[in-house]
Amino acid sequence: MCDVKESWDAELHALTAADTIAENASRFPSKAVVVTGGEPLIYNLDYLTGQLQQKGIKTFIETSGAYPLSGNWDWICLSPKKFKGPTASVAEKADELKVIIFNKSDFEWAEQHAKLVSPNCKLYLQPEWSKSKEMTPLIVEYVMNNPHWEISLQTHKYLNIP
Repeated sequence: MCDVKESWDAELHALTAADTIAENASRFPSKAVVVTGGEPLIYNLDYLTGQLQQKGIKTFIETSGAYPLSGNWDWICLSPKKFKGPTASVAEKADELKVIIFNKSDFEWAEQHAKLVSPNCKLYLQPEWSKSKEMTPLIVEYVMNNPHWEISLQTHKYLNIP
C-alpha cells in the first residue's frame, strides 16, 4: 500500500471520473501519469489508460501485484507487500521491482521476489522512510556486494513534498 495512510480510505476522497482525470492530465506539459496507491489494481484500469494514451500520455503504474493486471501500461513498477504476494502474471510483466527494506530479513525477501521477474527487470531496494537512517547504510553495503540491485530513495520525502 501507499505509505500515505490517508490514501487508504476512499471515503476521504471524492471519486473522479476517468474522463476528468485524462482531461486534467492533458492540460499539463508532462505527458506521463503514474497511477499508484493505495492499491490501484483493485479497480479495472482499462478505460483510464486508454483515455490517457489517446491523449498521448504515457501510463506508469506502481502496484503490489496482488490483483490481476488491467490497463495498458508503458511501465510497471512491482512493489510487493508481505501480507499479499504478487501474482505471477504481474511479476512477469514488471519493468521494475522495488522492494522496501524495513529490517535485515527483507534482503532475503527481496531476492525471493527477484526470482519472479524477468531478467530485464530493474531491481531496486528502498529504505522504509521511518527507518531510513538505519537501513540506508545496510542497503548501500548490500548493493555494493550484489550489483544486480540499485538503490531507490523517496526523494519527495527528502524535499518535504507530500
